[in-house]
Amino acid sequence: MTPSLVQDIETAAGLLAGATDVTLLGHVRPDADALGSALALGHVLHRRGAKVRVSFGEPDEAPETLAWLDVDGLLTKPVDLPPVDGLLVALDTPTLSRLGRLAPRVAAARESGGSVLVVDHHATNGYYGTHHVVTESAEATAVLVARIIEAMGAELDAPAARSLYAGIVTDTSGFRRASPDTHRIAARLLEAGADPGEVSRRIVDDHPFAWLPMLSAVLAEACLEPEGAQGFGLVHTVVRAAEAATVRSEEVESVIDVVRATREAGVAAVLKETAPGPVWTVSLRSAGDVDVSAAAAEFGGGGHRRAAGCTVAGSADEVLDRLREALGRAPLLRAS
Repeated sequence: MTPSLVQDIETAAGLLAGATDVTLLGHVRPDADALGSALALGHVLHRRGAKVRVSFGEPDEAPETLAWLDVDGLLTKPVDLPPVDGLLVALDTPTLSRLGRLAPRVAAARESGGSVLVVDHHATNGYYGTHHVVTESAEATAVLVARIIEAMGAELDAPAARSLYAGIVTDTSGFRRASPDTHRIAARLLEAGADPGEVSRRIVDDHPFAWLPMLSAVLAEACLEPEGAQGFGLVHTVVRAAEAATVRSEEVESVIDVVRATREAGVAAVLKETAPGPVWTVSLRSAGDVDVSAAAAEFGGGGHRRAAGCTVAGSADEVLDRLREALGRAPLLRAS
């Protein structure tokens, strides 16, 4: 870690150690890194006697595959949040827009003289807080939260460890992109009581039967463009509203992990219909040659250089045409 990051972590640890009322926010449609990070930190603070709430802008309920991590009942719907926050913490959320309807709470906290701590590992972070622990060198926000908890001098127990492990195992693609330091953090989480088999099964591998016909229909529309994405290859498919309605959001989000395994494609894209119009949430993955965060940023989205997303309106064909153009302009991550 750089000296500045060490200092940021120590500052955040001091801020959290003295907090008695904390609201922790994840991004809309939270994944395991956002929710796991928030619940792990929330659990540690709750155990220390603080009043803690964990929330996100949408949907109204946490994904079924992640809700079991909330052993303290910290999950709070936006309508049940207090008018004023004590300490506000945003996790795994690079921009205010990703907080959805909870974004105004950041401005309200700052205007009232309160503190806003942003903990994130996205390259596109906008530094919208009063305090920041932000670096794209961390493979997951959960890695940063683990280091903050350590700096607080707090002991990890099983609930905090499995929430952090959930964030790390998913954001590193099952540790395929994890550094030696992150593997060492994971080892400490296992020693603290995280069960890797249970976490992976309940969050990654567990799908209802309805997932299979949905996946079959979606993959039938998959298309490979060998010359796409600057010659590295583009594979894409579409999840229409009718198909998404047959399964949980978790199953819809899992499609990108199947599509990105295509050997001939350096970039994978999945369009998921989320509203009439139509409006699409787009997931982008890169095998390591094309910076997909730059492409996503052209549509107001963002993320990591190898994993990013955005929301785009228009027909599927129109959105794909615009994506092709954006990927054609995206910086390359390494020499071909």
